[in-house]
Amino acid sequence: MKVGLYFGTYNPIHVGHLIIANHMAEFADLDQVWMVVTPHNPLKKKATLLDDHQRLEMVYLATEDYPKIKPSDIEFKLPQPNYTVNTLVHLQEKYPNNEFSLIMGEDNLKTLHKWKNYEVILDHYEIYVYPRISEEPENIELKSHPKIHIIDAPVVEISSTFIRNNIKKGKNIQPLLPPKVWEYIDHNNFYKK
Repeated sequence: MKVGLYFGTYNPIHVGHLIIANHMAEFADLDQVWMVVTPHNPLKKKATLLDDHQRLEMVYLATEDYPKIKPSDIEFKLPQPNYTVNTLVHLQEKYPNNEFSLIMGEDNLKTLHKWKNYEVILDHYEIYVYPRISEEPENIELKSHPKIHIIDAPVVEISSTFIRNNIKKGKNIQPLLPPKVWEYIDHNNFYKK
């Protein structure tokens, strides 16, 4: 099975994340997309980051009607701070019959050369890239790499930061969130302080 790994803090997951995940599941040559919830880095200030399991719950709520999209807490069980290359090795050992690849925005591709062991990732894993509006200069060399697939996906400019900030201001951002995620956030009074 070909599985695309879509990493994020999902704080909160929003319709933009779902649009990208569903587009990859339906139009890239992937069987499933796993939305990998990144745990809170203990070395970083928590600020507005919800608890790992609350963010995972929102991903469950958002994806339960999408059979090709699955939530994943795989990084919760790995030592912190964690690197993508370690997660990939761990997943390959745990699911030897799956073929894993990465899903990332074009903005992340531009900084991939700064990732730990990025050459190892490029040697062993396909990378599916969706368009993002970014000020960073393009990395033409990486873009033309045979393992990199630029996917003609919708450009979605919705951010979790925008959503959190506007919940705090009392704005109605309900259309930007899957209905069950909005209910969960509203019921728990998340992001209001």
